[in-house]
Amino acid sequence: MLGVAALLGPGGKAQTPPPASAAPSSATTSKSQASTPPSEQETQQLNDLFRKLRPATLRLEDCPLEGSCAEPNGLGSGFLISAEGLALTAYHVVFQSQKLEAVTSDGQRHPVNVVGFDEQHDLAVLKVSVPRGTPFFPLAASNPALKEAALVIGNGNGDFLRPKTGRLLSLNADAGRADFPPGTLELSAPLVPGDSGGPVINLRGEAVGVVSYISLQRSSSSAGNTILSYAVPVTTGDNLLAALRAGTKNEAPVIGVSILPELSSLDQEEFKEANRILKLGLGDTPGAFFMEVTAGSPAAQAGLRPLQIDAQRKITPGDVVTAVNGKRILNFSEFQYAVRQYKPGDSVTLTLLRGGKELKVTLKLAPRSTLK
Repeated sequence: MLGVAALLGPGGKAQTPPPASAAPSSATTSKSQASTPPSEQETQQLNDLFRKLRPATLRLEDCPLEGSCAEPNGLGSGFLISAEGLALTAYHVVFQSQKLEAVTSDGQRHPVNVVGFDEQHDLAVLKVSVPRGTPFFPLAASNPALKEAALVIGNGNGDFLRPKTGRLLSLNADAGRADFPPGTLELSAPLVPGDSGGPVINLRGEAVGVVSYISLQRSSSSAGNTILSYAVPVTTGDNLLAALRAGTKNEAPVIGVSILPELSSLDQEEFKEANRILKLGLGDTPGAFFMEVTAGSPAAQAGLRPLQIDAQRKITPGDVVTAVNGKRILNFSEFQYAVRQYKPGDSVTLTLLRGGKELKVTLKLAPRSTLK
């Protein structure tokens, strides 16, 4: 089975990352047991909650700066959490948006401003100009339990605030990717692009999470593929949520390099095998190599050299990064994890091999929004 993870980004524009399996922590249960559909009684409860809570959910649209929003640049989901119009969504839904608007269940449009966000945890707090008296969600006081039935309300595939149900499979799952949020809730609801940012709701009608990404578990068996969905947990006592309400804005640090997904997580033997078969000329010491350097990025300013393959398949070997601030790394994925331990503006020293010679290069990390 191959797990392919994807951020549930704006409708029709889902971001598809390298192959990755969401690996649950020890706080797991049997997937086959936990993925049993909600019972008839639970389904009735969830249906009742959908009708009650739908007016507190949002369709978020990134509209053109001029003219109508008949064809938005992207869409996602969100939900209100206060009488003052504060709302939650996934940060990647609103990242680099031009003009945000929220559509409520009555079809009315409302302006949206981003109050605070944390890119690493894919969470954002919004201010939506809804009228007084608009319903909002209560947040759960504590984390949910395994096997709990759950409801998600979202705008997947362009649908308008529709329900999907499932069960919680893990309370602390890891996507296996540095650019996906850590410690997420895993659930069996079959979510798709456009559902991102929507609420995960327990049987008490409380929001316990914000939808973030999916993992498609491909199988060659007759059972077919399985979609597992992931959400950032939220509770009333969440310190991160309190900071975002207060206006904190945390961007992820980047260097400005990229690679083909299939080559991002090679182990030592796979590095050697890929290097030999593809004749990359990278040497025998495994590390992080890359195939593109973004213009104007910290990597470009520091003179990092990508692996290049021209139209005639001529290969020009590039740099191989073997350590970040002295910490040994073996592949591009580990490179990402190492960089994400720092903040934009921090300086890091890369140890790299160039033509078999070891060099040390110091550069300053940039916020992701500064890269084009």
